[in-house]
Amino acid sequence: MTSQEQTHPDMRKPAPTDAGVHELIRERWSPRAFSGAPISAHDLALLLKAAQWAPSSMNEQPWRFVVADRSRDPEMHARVLSTLVPANVAWAQRAPVLIVAIARMAYARNGALNRHAFYDTGAAVVQLALQATSMGLGIHQMGGFNPDQARAALSIPEGYEPVVVLAVGRHGDAGELSEELRARELAPRQRRPLIETVYNGVWDQPWSSGENAG
Repeated sequence: MTSQEQTHPDMRKPAPTDAGVHELIRERWSPRAFSGAPISAHDLALLLKAAQWAPSSMNEQPWRFVVADRSRDPEMHARVLSTLVPANVAWAQRAPVLIVAIARMAYARNGALNRHAFYDTGAAVVQLALQATSMGLGIHQMGGFNPDQARAALSIPEGYEPVVVLAVGRHGDAGELSEELRARELAPRQRRPLIETVYNGVWDQPWSSGENAG
């Protein structure tokens, strides 16, 4: 079964970009409407194994993940939820799984600062998100949480930094969201054109492929 067949029929939002861009990239987006249906242990393991194989500086693999699965540990799920800002709690509470991505900030081999730790953790999260998309699951990455509360609630040791909280689940009904969030959920996706974000050789010299790239 394809990701399109598994996804809630009203919640497909493919990116309006060239068909040559891979389907998983076009189909991946960040929903707020989740069904609340539990995610199997097998499927959760597949998401984490996809993240496991991300590239990293010196192969340090600085990412760590704390998984809060409501069907298995509702108290832990509530604990992670409590670290989110209220605007995120309003919709993320429906997600059956919350995952906190954490970065080890020093190289294990010599204790030196790993300035790539956040970057590498982000790469692992992207692979997790693409794996989720291939399985018909939605993931919404949230920067709106309190890192200090997360550190205390999850007993995160010194030298590790909470980076992002992921809401994971199957797509739900946008009608269950507030009017404001529903409008955002159903709005077309958009990105800045490449001429605003990619430069040709030097800064502020817009890059062009010779096509009308967007």
